[in-house]
Amino acid sequence: MSDTSFPARPSVFGNLKTRYFNGPVNSTVTVVLAALALWVLYGLANWALVHAVWGVDQGDACRANRDGACWSIIATRWRIVLFGLYPFEEQWRSGLACLIMVVVAVLSCVPWFWSARRLPILWVAGFTAFYILMRGGFFGLPEVVERNWGGLALTVFIFSAVCLIGMPLAICFALLRQSSLPWVARAMGLIIDTIRSLPLLAIMFTFAIVLPFALPEWAIGESLYRVIIGYSLFFACYQAEIIRGGIQSLPSGQEEAAKALGLGYWHRIGYIILPQAFRNALPPTINQFVITFKETTLVTIIGFFDVMTSGRTASGTADWSFATLEMYVFLALLFFVFVFSLSRYGAYLERRLGVGTR
Repeated sequence: MSDTSFPARPSVFGNLKTRYFNGPVNSTVTVVLAALALWVLYGLANWALVHAVWGVDQGDACRANRDGACWSIIATRWRIVLFGLYPFEEQWRSGLACLIMVVVAVLSCVPWFWSARRLPILWVAGFTAFYILMRGGFFGLPEVVERNWGGLALTVFIFSAVCLIGMPLAICFALLRQSSLPWVARAMGLIIDTIRSLPLLAIMFTFAIVLPFALPEWAIGESLYRVIIGYSLFFACYQAEIIRGGIQSLPSGQEEAAKALGLGYWHRIGYIILPQAFRNALPPTINQFVITFKETTLVTIIGFFDVMTSGRTASGTADWSFATLEMYVFLALLFFVFVFSLSRYGAYLERRLGVGTR
């Protein structure tokens, strides 16, 4: 019998030596950069942890302490950041609404919900519960108008609404652009390319400020919903191109085989084309969701009290104006938690589905 041997896997220290200490130049660069990183981490730890002020209403202590961060502003003003202008006695509703959407996002990661029926039902039900809690007027909850919404809850509301409206629109736009009727495909292509060529801020401003002059009074509605519609249209046009790319990456023989089996158009689209298109387009789709969440901050420009505006307001008073840096660090951490979680889940899906591994 022949002796078949397999090469031993390199150890951790072997990997480090091969990658970072495989020569005098690489070794020198590694040592210098490691020392620089340790120096930066040491300074950050001293500022953010060791010499920081943590208590509530410790503004005077923060002013006297110039060596550390003033996290007292977060402990004192966190309600403004998370809830904005929402009435104080009703802020539990805003917190519960955000928790519901977080639970919906977590449940969306469970494979059992990965179907064309269960996932939309889950998101529609969660978003409906979110809206009822925020708006009130039902089940004995006092009504809170949209102008009094703010903070993290408003950011989550805009992001969720844009995704719920924009994704079905994106599918429709992609299918229309793939239509066999030339005039339909070209008209849809012109609409998509026109909207994609415009800045998102210009679209938001148009829907919030300009559009009411062209609408009858009964159709104007709240500016928040007009902005969401405009943002959803912008999202749908970009996502439609992503889905279309996923469709075009499929071998043409698959649809021809489905036709030969006698499957109708909607069965071919629903069971063969779209599932594979979404699988192939998974990385750019996750990226589009990340961009959409971060760009919700643009609503600040047109007067909405989102989480960024709430943070600036919390640190904009005379008592806390010196702690603006700490507030922006806290806001960055909030966005990091949401965006990093979404990115890591996208990477997990790519590994699970084998996307981009070839």
